[in-house]
Amino acid sequence: AAWLGLVPRQTGTGGKVRQLGLSRRGDTYLRTLLMHGARSVITRGTRSPWLDGLLQRRPFNVVVAAMANKLARTIWAVLYRGTGYHGAIKDA
Repeated sequence: AAWLGLVPRQTGTGGKVRQLGLSRRGDTYLRTLLMHGARSVITRGTRSPWLDGLLQRRPFNVVVAAMANKLARTIWAVLYRGTGYHGAIKDA
C-alpha cells in the first residue's frame, strides 16, 4: 500500500519519529478509487468487529484510509498469488 500513498509519511530527527498524513505517492486515480471503495464498504457494507472498533476509536476519514490500505493489500495478494478472493476465514 506504500506504493499507492496509503500509508503515513514519516519524518524525524534525533531518534524521534513523527507520522504525518498520507504520503500521496503513486497513482492518484487508483488511490482515489480505493478511497471511494473503502468509504462505500464502511457506509453500506456489513461491518466486522475490526471496523466497528476502529470507528469508535478514530475519526471517519482515518478509518477510510485504513480500509483503503487494507483493500490495497488484499488486491495485491490476490494478484500476486493468482487466485480468486475467498474472503475472511471464519473460526468455527
